[in-house]
Amino acid sequence: MTQIQAMTAKLLAFRRERDWEQFHNPKDQILSLSIEAAEVLELTQWKNGQELIDHLRANQGQLADELADVLGWVLLIANDQQIDLSDAFERKLVKNEEKYPADRARGRADKYTAYKDPA
Repeated sequence: MTQIQAMTAKLLAFRRERDWEQFHNPKDQILSLSIEAAEVLELTQWKNGQELIDHLRANQGQLADELADVLGWVLLIANDQQIDLSDAFERKLVKNEEKYPADRARGRADKYTAYKDPA
């Protein structure tokens, strides 16, 4: 069993024990994911540079909790939609390697369209 599978199994047991699956339709799960991601974003609001770095370090526990909430929704959505996250991650990484070739993208933050071969 992979770590992702183990985490998913724990989360499914947690959900089952509370009879919450009935509330977990795809739309509401995706909304919940977005809301939790916004809570991660909220930790950075109005802060930049060193102040942001210091704030995140001082609130690392809260950041960890919010990231864990995001991960939980990702795991549930993937499970309920029969998506193998390990496989999806590997396939997406290959796509990103093609879109962002290291020899052209290194040290740059341009959109992938800037790295295409010239016509």
